[in-house]
Amino acid sequence: MKIAFLFAGQGAQAVGMGKDFYDNLETSKKIYDSFPEIKELCFNGPEDVLNQTKYAQKAMLLTSYVIAKELENNGIKPEYVCGLSLGEYSALAFADAWKLDEAIDIITHRGDIMQNALPLGTTKMAAVIGLDRDAILAEIKKVSGICEVANFNCPGQIVITGDNKGVDEAMPLLQAAGAKRVLPLNVSGAFHSSLLNDASKELRAVLDKYTPQTPKYKVLYNVCGDEMTDNLNDILERQICHSVYFEDTIKNLKEKGVDTFIEIGPGKTLSGFVRKTLTDVKIYNVSDLAGLNNLLSELK
Repeated sequence: MKIAFLFAGQGAQAVGMGKDFYDNLETSKKIYDSFPEIKELCFNGPEDVLNQTKYAQKAMLLTSYVIAKELENNGIKPEYVCGLSLGEYSALAFADAWKLDEAIDIITHRGDIMQNALPLGTTKMAAVIGLDRDAILAEIKKVSGICEVANFNCPGQIVITGDNKGVDEAMPLLQAAGAKRVLPLNVSGAFHSSLLNDASKELRAVLDKYTPQTPKYKVLYNVCGDEMTDNLNDILERQICHSVYFEDTIKNLKEKGVDTFIEIGPGKTLSGFVRKTLTDVKIYNVSDLAGLNNLLSELK
């Protein structure tokens, strides 16, 4: 058995996440108690605050870290780790690329930078369902505004990003090209686009406050969907304004022999991506204590 941990991205957060770990597991309680403001946000919200990018990212990172640590403490250790956008930071924190308080500081600044990077109402993202990447890349070249691919999530699900003009022009073109649906997303800006180039430089100044360590687990990175030997701060500076190759990550993990995928954190989005990409692997999700206990009963 070869295991990969997949760390959930922003959007999966929910009020109450991690509370059953805190109430029942001493390690989880100790970690949450070290960050009382984030703990309060995770357990009690309010939801409208938790869903803001500047708060959601640090809450998700802390909860994902707690869950992964409990798996590790129970002898469930991955060969590889990865995450979707924000989840990449959770994966790196769990792999000890930084101390936890350093990771929280970095992701707090990243969330703030992303929330304030672009004027509200000027940019957008949309999910394209049922159209392959080559067709999408061909169609978005035709628009006069800015339209790029933010996420290659899985076969049949790709997210576009850009300014209002570009995305609005692209949506009917993609539908005419055969997309089953093109759905606008409820996000605050054009994440993973070149419109965040300035934000990436701002983030780099934060990243350079810390010297990352070599991760103790092998990491597959969003910007290429595979392992990399580049400087970590270079990778993460690019990630914020670059396409996320998550489908490629899943396929590359399978090629490396991974047969057991464990999604870490609230929701089951990444598990769904794996199911739509691969057919002959085991997939688990650990978002609560019941999920942890189920996993332990099957793998130990």
